[in-house]
Amino acid sequence: EVYGADRGMELAQWPQQLSAALKDATRLYYGKARDRGDHEKVEAALESAAKDRHNGPVDVSDANELLGEMRLFKDEEEVELMRRACDISVSAHLSVIKGLRPGMHEYQIEALVDWELRRLGCAGPAYGTIAAGGANAAVLHYTRNDGLLAKGQLLLVDGGGEWGGYAADLTRTLPVAAAFSPPQADLYDLVLKAQAAALELMVPGSSYGEIHQASIKTMTAGMIELGMLEGPLEARLEDKTYSRYFMHRTSHWLGMDVHDLGSYGEEGAWRRLEAGMVMTVEPGIYVAADADVAPGMRGTGIRIEDDVLITAAGHEVLSCGLPKERAAIEALRTEALAQG
Repeated sequence: EVYGADRGMELAQWPQQLSAALKDATRLYYGKARDRGDHEKVEAALESAAKDRHNGPVDVSDANELLGEMRLFKDEEEVELMRRACDISVSAHLSVIKGLRPGMHEYQIEALVDWELRRLGCAGPAYGTIAAGGANAAVLHYTRNDGLLAKGQLLLVDGGGEWGGYAADLTRTLPVAAAFSPPQADLYDLVLKAQAAALELMVPGSSYGEIHQASIKTMTAGMIELGMLEGPLEARLEDKTYSRYFMHRTSHWLGMDVHDLGSYGEEGAWRRLEAGMVMTVEPGIYVAADADVAPGMRGTGIRIEDDVLITAAGHEVLSCGLPKERAAIEALRTEALAQG
């Protein structure tokens, strides 16, 4: 039914091998090639097979659906690779917490993360490292990394390494000086509270949607309490006004890609978690410089992201070695700045 045997073929011979295999196959699992020439070779092989066969054309199915299911569940060897990727990524983030100084540029933070990842053995960053200071952190997937970091700002660092073909994906938000300002602290504590609400539900049987809704509800209630939105809570959840400041999902699958393959649900129903899945948990709050909020909150982006393995007993935070409690971060920043 499915051709998948290892024939030890030379890579250049794959079009001929595919044509030969399709003569006896009833189904081809195929993820569309990015290279147009390769895709045309696959189409030519299918057309040739259709002419040579007497039992109709070969059915073509999306290989990503099949591979997504295989990649969604990690075995023990894969989990160990991801633990190592997380451990090295934790070290890279700790180097930033200890090395950050006012007057540095964002690209220096990017370089510090990437150097530490490679120094400890990663193939490199699993994705482009984000180092976003001040209002830059309110831009999702900010990539310029050329801003100057000043006292009073926060720095959002999103970076993770690749080890053995598997990715880590971690984010922390730090004060450029020693401490968060009171408005920054309010926003940070809200994001941390939303992450805790999501983590509570990261157990077998919970749905992907329930995790996101727990995060959204906590975040929206906090926005109302801080005067960023007007209540009541249920009305704001209904009209999704919270999306002014929290516009992305709380989690995504993690594995061989940083946004890994795997279905999040089908036919209107969110997927339920099972042991062996690995996912991020990353609520955030993003306040533009001209937002209609208290001045001390403007131009601020905060995200707290960890990598989580779903286990039979609940979950394991693979990145637990990286501090995220505000008091712990402030203590580390104070110690680092005292050393000059």
